[in-house]
Amino acid sequence: MSNVVALRPAPRALAPELRAEALISCFARHRRSEEDVFWLKENAELLNILECTGTEVGPQALRTHAEFYATVGDRLAFFPQYYRFLLSMVLDLEDLGMPGDTGARLAESVAAMDLPGAELSDLQRMEARRLLARRGVAPKHGDLGLEDRLRGFCAASRGFALPNKKAAYELTHIVFYLSEYGRRDPRLGAEALTSLHFAGNLAFLERNSDLLAEICIALRYTGAVPPALWTGWLLRETRLFRVEQGAQLSVQDDCHDFLVCNWHLALTGGAPFEAPLGAGRMRFERHPGTLAPLRELSRALLAMKGGRSPDWAVMRRRMAGVLSPGVRDLLDEMAQGSEHFDAFFEGFARAGRT
Repeated sequence: MSNVVALRPAPRALAPELRAEALISCFARHRRSEEDVFWLKENAELLNILECTGTEVGPQALRTHAEFYATVGDRLAFFPQYYRFLLSMVLDLEDLGMPGDTGARLAESVAAMDLPGAELSDLQRMEARRLLARRGVAPKHGDLGLEDRLRGFCAASRGFALPNKKAAYELTHIVFYLSEYGRRDPRLGAEALTSLHFAGNLAFLERNSDLLAEICIALRYTGAVPPALWTGWLLRETRLFRVEQGAQLSVQDDCHDFLVCNWHLALTGGAPFEAPLGAGRMRFERHPGTLAPLRELSRALLAMKGGRSPDWAVMRRRMAGVLSPGVRDLLDEMAQGSEHFDAFFEGFARAGRT
């Protein structure tokens, strides 16, 4: 008697245009209700990534958003607080090939209502300015110092040597807006690049592929090349994403991480969204990690109190018996692979603070 084992071939990746169509359909129709603000957030993120990577999107995929496009003026009138999501989606749809001039009229309405004037955040004001400028519209009230303030925030490198994810995400988005998503020079100095490297070291230590992908994208938009250690790890993480399909699946998942990692992959010349995609609801999950290097290193440093030194070579010897071999090896790789590591560790160690 012999046992016959049937081998299932691995699912083939869709053609690029069909990948975009599957993703647009999933996010537009199958994950959340249009009344949910997270529907706006997810769809705006997807369309933005497709637009800024120059992805080919066919007419059928764009028709998925035909009703949204036709009624967006009414949505803006009723939900003006979501104007940035609404305007971003319309502009990206048009720039991806949707026929119409609704974007220009929507931009004029946003400016006339002075919606950017209600923003408290410089980052959000910059996002609004960029969106309006895509159709040649200026905010009602100018702010000549806006870009300089944002560049000043980016240049404060020391703060980015300490864990602060909110500040790190703001840093990447400032670069996105100032650079027009890689279309122009953001005019950032060396200090801002140092900030990106410091934030990237923390994201890498935390194994945060979402944030690290954004940082690598931001570095490329400044004309810099991210460390190969980071990009190699991101490539591995991107390939390990798991995509599930099913009408009852939870959408509390890693979809933003999935989108941003594939955005980074596209910028490096790779083929994005090659995971098996299908019609209907999809759930996106990261490969579960085992190491927690940032937590382990932080605990070790905290326990040393007055024994902390800003010098990594000194601290490596002092912590040799405290850190696990995996974390110690990872830190050695970082020290060898980043010209900014010593300066980063000097701030991260918080020597002299108890």
